Amino acid sequence: MISQDKIFKIVIDLVTIVILYILLLALFVGVIHILQDINSILFGTLGGGFGQIVSSVLTIFVLIDLFKTFIDYREHQEIRITYVTDATILIVMREIAVGVYAQRFDYPFVLGLSILLFSLGIIRALAVKYPTKL
Repeated sequence: MISQDKIFKIVIDLVTIVILYILLLALFVGVIHILQDINSILFGTLGGGFGQIVSSVLTIFVLIDLFKTFIDYREHQEIRITYVTDATILIVMREIAVGVYAQRFDYPFVLGLSILLFSLGIIRALAVKYPTKL
């Protein structure tokens, strides 16, 4: 008879494999989207296309970091806080870059993002300074 732990491990393995393939597909689609945006810069206006490329590249970095997190989970059966904070920092930085290019920031939003980025930086630094021991 199969134990509940084995069933749980099999289900988790299948879910992570499916998510990894979805992330891989998203990476390929994102790169194709960036290549199409380069076309709009070459033959269109520099302002709109450049902001779109910056946003797309930062989104690709977020996907790469999430991909790295899931690969690490598959190998070590644990989620490292440094990878999660890195992905979250990249998401916040992407929102800042998108907001700067769209010129849609107001004071409370910038303050909130600054506090969030500062907090994530502290968490990241503490996670590196005091790593968990297995």
